[in-house]
Order: sequence, then structure tokens, then C-alpha cells
Amino acid sequence: MVNESPSEVIEKKSKSVLSEDLLAILVGWIVLLVSLISVKLVATDVTAKKASNLLSNWIAKPGKWVSSPVDSFFDKDKSLWVGVVGAGLACLLLFGIGALLRRVSLPRFSLAFGAVFILAVLAYMLSGQRMIEAYNLEYVLWALLAGLLISNTVGTPSWIRPAISTEFYIKSGLVLLGAEILFGKLLALGVPGVFVAWVVTPIVLITTFWFGQRVLKMQSPALNMVISADMSVCGVSAAIATASACRAKKEELSLAISMSLTFTVVMMIVMPILVKWMNLDTIVAGAWIGGTIDSTGAVSAAGEALGKEALEVASTVKMIQNILIGVIAFFVAVYWVTFVEKGAANSRVGVGEIWKRFPKFILGFVLASIVFSMIHESGSDGEMLVKATTGVTKTMRGWFFCLGFVCIGLDTNFRELGKQMAGGKPLILYACGQTLNLALTLLMSWLMFKIVFPESSTVLGN
Repeated sequence: MVNESPSEVIEKKSKSVLSEDLLAILVGWIVLLVSLISVKLVATDVTAKKASNLLSNWIAKPGKWVSSPVDSFFDKDKSLWVGVVGAGLACLLLFGIGALLRRVSLPRFSLAFGAVFILAVLAYMLSGQRMIEAYNLEYVLWALLAGLLISNTVGTPSWIRPAISTEFYIKSGLVLLGAEILFGKLLALGVPGVFVAWVVTPIVLITTFWFGQRVLKMQSPALNMVISADMSVCGVSAAIATASACRAKKEELSLAISMSLTFTVVMMIVMPILVKWMNLDTIVAGAWIGGTIDSTGAVSAAGEALGKEALEVASTVKMIQNILIGVIAFFVAVYWVTFVEKGAANSRVGVGEIWKRFPKFILGFVLASIVFSMIHESGSDGEMLVKATTGVTKTMRGWFFCLGFVCIGLDTNFRELGKQMAGGKPLILYACGQTLNLALTLLMSWLMFKIVFPESSTVLGN
């Protein structure tokens, strides 16, 4: 029998009125709708309008600072305290509703959530320090380290356990991410961007999974798949979706995410240097970065180091790649039920079992992408409406992700990870898979933007 973490025991004891995926959709869409309703379009003259979001002053995160962490709560003459506290209360309300629906004691949850949120605030503060920011060490890294420091020294206190809901926080954030993935961006970059994001990704995922099973002979197919999806698609987001589809253990998910974050930091720093040394074309370099670095934030940081064109292409390719989260999750669920777990007692697989395994929060993600793409394409007012709405939802998404990473750290023990790393096979798998990913993505970027569709190489720069 597999040992379960205390948080898993709590989750099993608390019978939820709604599933975690449906709760994530509920939380995500509450935020999207409230933010959308809060947008105000104001006419500044006869022909022009300006959009503002009434929530922008009430939802914020700590900013930049040099010598005193207190400075992170001030942006010039503007205090960010109200916005940080507002974000905390909004998260407490939203996930408090989730706690009630999951039949978790609200007083216990509120106390535990306060501690987790404080750690998230500290993570944001650390990432805002000028020297740390210069190295692009994002809040996700500090959030993970804060949790790991506690869990692997004094141990995670039992009273914090009610608020450790890693997947709930991140799934809710992924629903919000859908509103930022607009189909207009996909069309703007055209066929070359789609080829870079959608052709290389499944090739790398399938090859890496085959390599792990056939060559490395990894004992856990689920760990193999989560690492493959994490590395080939888009990091943590894909890992969460894929882990749900193949029912990976929490320790396996933590291991994949930990390796992803480590490689992301290294690649974010090294790839711009490598691009300049190789004297790559800016557009090709942007597509290469967007298709290989896992984190969206790290992609932006690396692309920005190479200039505006590289940043725009990198961000767009990553956005196109993010669309694959739902597609990959669906096919992993089908493959897992049909082949990996197929046995004598399960020789016939019905649609019901595939639907049961499919991560349903993806539907909220896809719906958000469709709805906000339609609003965005409805005209100039629609563009302003989406921009003002996502200005707030991006901040909330950041908080959701930060809470999730704190919880990953709090729920991760290095001794358990050590067991998963036996023989170093997961690390070998990730390194080999990422090497293949880098080579194929560079080749595809060069072919698409310089050979097959050279006229597309400046489409975003105009």
C-alpha cells in the first residue's frame, strides 16, 4: 500500500459537494466575471475611449525594492498595502467557499490559509529585490523554496494542512490563464508559429515517454508521462493537467515540477547568451525560446533580453503552445485508460471512464479562451475590455500560482523525492528530452521563419 501524505488523507476524508475541477472552474469564472463587470469604458474625447478596472487599486502584489523590503509595498507615491490585503481577502473568500463545499472547517482553513498567504507574500517580496530581479529569479522559485525550507527542517505543522490544496489553486489559475490566450495572436503569427508549437511538442512528448519506458525502463509510467509533458509542453501547467489525467502521485508531480523550475532558471539565463553567441536571427531566436523554456514568465524574461521582436514572438509561440494543455490532457487520459491500465478486468473501455479521467478544469480554460477571444475581436472597445479585465485577472492568477507553489514546497519531502530519483533516471529523462526539444525546436524555427515562410519573420515587428 502506498503511503499517503497528511494532505491527501484530509482530502479523502472531506467529501466535496463539487469535484476539485468544477470548483476550480467556479473560482476562475467568478474572478473573470467580476473583473469583466468592473471594467469601465470612459470617453476621453469625441472619438476615443479609455478603459479602467475598478478593482485595479484593490488587487495588487508587492513591487520592487532595493534595500528595504518595506519599499515593496509602495509604488512611487502609491501604497500597495490595500491591494495586497485585498488580494489576500479575495483569495480567502474564493477558496473559503471551496473549503466549505469540500466540507473543510472554515475556521481551520482560514487560520491555515493566512499562514500560506504570508509565505506567498514573502515570495513576491524576495522576487522584487533589485538584484534578484536582475537575475530573473521569479516568485515561483521563492514560493517553492519557502515551503521546502519549512517542510524539510521543522516539518509542516498539521494546523497548516487544511490550506494545502496545491492543485486547486493552480487549476483555478489555469482557468484564468485561458482569458489571456487569444486566437487573434495565433493568427497573427500564422502557420510558422503553429508548426513550431504544435508539431515539435507532440513529437518530443511521445519520444521522451518512449525513451523513458523502453530505454531507461522507468518503473512508474505516470512519472515518465508527467516529466515528458512538463518538459515538452509548458512546464507546471501541463504537469498538473497530465498528472490528473494519469493519476500520478503527488511526490511524482513535485519531482517533475522541481526539475522543471531548476532547468527553467538555467535556460532563462543561458539561452539569451547562447543566442547572441550563435548570432541567431531575432525572430528565430524568439520562436526557439518560446517553444523550449517551460515557464511563461521565464519566456518573457529571456525574450526581453533579446529585444521587442524576440519578446513578442517568444510570448506568442508559448501562448500557442499553451493551447495544447487541454489537448494533451485529453489524449493522455485516453491512452492511459486504453493501454496503460488496460487488463483482463478492464478489457473494454467506455467513454465514461475516459470522461472520468479527463481533467475537467480544462473546459473552463478553453471556454475562457473562446469567450475572451470573441470579445477581443469584436472591435477596439473589445480589445480595451479584455486588456482591462486581464490586467486584474493576471494579478489574481499570479497569487493563485504562488499559493500553489508554496503548497508544493510544504507538501514535499526530500527523502521522498530521493526515492523517486533512484538511479537518476528522472534527471536523465528530463535532460535527454530537453536536449531533443532544443534541437528540434531550433530546427523547426529556422525552417519555418527563414526557409518556408520567410515573409512571416517580421509580422509581429511591424
